[in-house]
Amino acid sequence: MTDRREFLKALAAAGACALAPDNGLFAQQGQYKPTAKGGCIDVHHHLSPPGFGGGGGGRGGRGGGGGAGRGGGGGLGAWTPQQSIEQMDKFGIGVAILSLTQSGDIIYDNTEKGRTAVRTVNDFGAKCMQDYPKRFGFFASIPFPDVQSSLKEIAYAYDTLKCDGISIYTNDQQGHWPGDPHLEPIWEELGRRKAILYMHPWVPACCNNLNYGASSFMNEIDFETTRAVTSFITNGVLFRHPELGLITAHSGGTLPVLAGRMKDRYPADKNQYIPNGLLAEIKKLYYDCAHATYKMPWAALTSLVPSTQYLFGTDYSPEPIETTVNEIPGLKLSRDVLEMMERKNAERLFPRFKV
Repeated sequence: MTDRREFLKALAAAGACALAPDNGLFAQQGQYKPTAKGGCIDVHHHLSPPGFGGGGGGRGGRGGGGGAGRGGGGGLGAWTPQQSIEQMDKFGIGVAILSLTQSGDIIYDNTEKGRTAVRTVNDFGAKCMQDYPKRFGFFASIPFPDVQSSLKEIAYAYDTLKCDGISIYTNDQQGHWPGDPHLEPIWEELGRRKAILYMHPWVPACCNNLNYGASSFMNEIDFETTRAVTSFITNGVLFRHPELGLITAHSGGTLPVLAGRMKDRYPADKNQYIPNGLLAEIKKLYYDCAHATYKMPWAALTSLVPSTQYLFGTDYSPEPIETTVNEIPGLKLSRDVLEMMERKNAERLFPRFKV
């Protein structure tokens, strides 16, 4: 009887081995396991200072467009560095570059209160980085659309706090997108610093309460990334400041899907901003994979953008990390592409994390 049990165990184990992928993507218990030495660099990872809350995102505020929970985009709640590190260790993430969650309604209010909130966020992000220098970087926030205060905060963030880049939202809730002419001094300064710019979508006031039966987090977030990239390109920001490195969230949102239509409808009087064509400009951007590793968006992205531009991101903690990583094995990416997405491309942008 014992021999029969042992035989059945061996047979089951052999069957499991035959069905399991042989590319090292899974740890024990079927968990995603990165291939890159040093683990992933997560460029889409959210912080929130104590008492700051989750802002508009996922709490039904202006920026969120939905209630708490997955349907409304989640909410950060009481975040701690230790909480993130625990999750990072679980999923093989070596470094997270922190940025503020959906709180544009707090920091973009164009008042002293908003400017103070920005400083609070940045000081907290810098402390996380100082306390855990091998685990965290951070993208500093700026008080869009206050240009002069933004310039002061950029200087403080780079020269004093030693930030890794700047985080902005896709709009300021006052009808301005990144290409608005009054923001040009900000891009000029960031171009001078060869800044890495992380852009997170934020549903604009015009579209936050559309009544089609679902949260704006379901669709508008991805449309908004496309609006903002269009604004950057058609207003010549990326043409005038090629030193800027622009990271978009969620595999570019709807941008890869709409790129062909955008090319055909691009305004002829702005052709000077796309000397090599619109698609060439889109291919220069960087794309994090947070909550966008499903086969459908990934097929659109990879049909247009080279693998040198893919970055790893999770959107933690408004989104559970599993939302992103559970889909990666199904993409059947080569080891080289996985390593580029997980870490190597980010090491080019943030060489201090190179291993």
